[in-house]
Amino acid sequence: MLGLTSILLAAGMAFATPASAQEPVANTAAPVANSAAPAAAATPAVADPTLDASGKPLTKAAPGIGQPVAEGIALQPQVTKIGEEAHDFHNHILVPLITVISIFVLILLLWVIFRYRRAANPTPSKTAHNTVIEIVWTLVPVLILIAIAVPSIRLLAAQFKPAPKDAITLKAIGNQWFWSYEYPDNGGIQLTANMLKEQGQVPAGQRYRTDADGPRLLATDQRVVLPVGVPIRLVTTAQDVIHSWAVPAFWIKLDAVPGKLNETSFIIEKPGLYFGQCSELCGARHAYMPIAVEAVSPAEFAQWVKSKGGTMPAEVAAAAAAEAAQNAAAPAAANAAETNAAAEPAATNETAPAASAAAGNTTGN
Repeated sequence: MLGLTSILLAAGMAFATPASAQEPVANTAAPVANSAAPAAAATPAVADPTLDASGKPLTKAAPGIGQPVAEGIALQPQVTKIGEEAHDFHNHILVPLITVISIFVLILLLWVIFRYRRAANPTPSKTAHNTVIEIVWTLVPVLILIAIAVPSIRLLAAQFKPAPKDAITLKAIGNQWFWSYEYPDNGGIQLTANMLKEQGQVPAGQRYRTDADGPRLLATDQRVVLPVGVPIRLVTTAQDVIHSWAVPAFWIKLDAVPGKLNETSFIIEKPGLYFGQCSELCGARHAYMPIAVEAVSPAEFAQWVKSKGGTMPAEVAAAAAAEAAQNAAAPAAANAAETNAAAEPAATNETAPAASAAAGNTTGN
C-alpha cells in the first residue's frame, strides 16, 4: 500500500511540473509590457513653435502691417507677388489715369461754364455736328479702356492660376458666424477660429483679446498657420450662406458658397501676422468673423503640423516609396528562399544512395 501511494505521488508531481514551470514565464512577460507602457507615454510631444511655454502666441501684431490703419487711405502693404502687381497697377496706372481724367473734365466744365455763359455768348452757336470731336471722344475712351484692360486681365488670370502640385492646401469653411479650417494635405488637421472678445465681455478666467493678439474685432483664438515661400492653394466653401474669405495684405478675396468649391493660389513672401474679415453680408454677426493668418518659415510650419498630429506630404511620399520598395523586395526574397529550399532536397537525394551503398558494402565485408 505504501509503495502504491509513493508511485501515485511521484506521477502527480511529474504531471504538475510543466504547469508550474510555465507560470513564471507568464509573470515575467507581464512586467516587461507594463514597463514599456510608461516609456511610450513619456515620449514628449512636438512643441507648437507659434506658442510660448504658457501657451500664448509668440508672434505679436505689428502696427500698420497686415491690418488697417486709422485715417489711412492707401492700400495695405502687400506680401504676395499678385498683391505687389495689383498695388503697382493701382498706384502707377489707375490713380494717374483717374487723376488726369478728373482734372481734364473739371477744366472742360469750367471752360464751358465761363466761355458759353449768356453774358459772353449772347448768340448761341447752331453747330449740330463736329466730325473731329466725335472721332476724338470715341477713340480716346477706347484707348483708355485698352490701357486698363491689358494689365488687369493679366492680373485677373494670375489670381486664378492653378496651384502647383507641391502647394499646401488650406480649406476655409464659412459658418454663421466663424471660420473653420482644414489642411487635407497634412493629415486632415482641423481648426475652428472665433473672434476674441474684450476683457469686459468675458467671464473671469476666460481668454480675452490683448494687443499682442491683434486689433479689436480682428483677433482670433486660433490662427491659421501657413509657410512663407511655399505655394498655397486656398479652397473656400460654406455651411449655410455665402461668405467671403478676404485678407487685404494677400490681395485675396474669394467667395465661400455652400455646395461649391472656389479655388485660388498665392505665395506669402514675408513672415508676420495678417488679418482679414468676411467680406460678404452673411447675417446679423457678419462683422464678427475675422481672419488671422500667421506666416512662418517652412521649418516652423512642419513643426507646427507635427504638433497638431499631422504629417508633411514629403514624409508621406517617402514612407510610401519605402513601403513600395519593401513590397517589391519581398517577392524576390521569397522566390530566393523557395529556390534554396528546392535545391537542398535534390543534393540530399543524390548523396543518400551513395551513403546506403557504402553502408551495405561495410555490412557485407
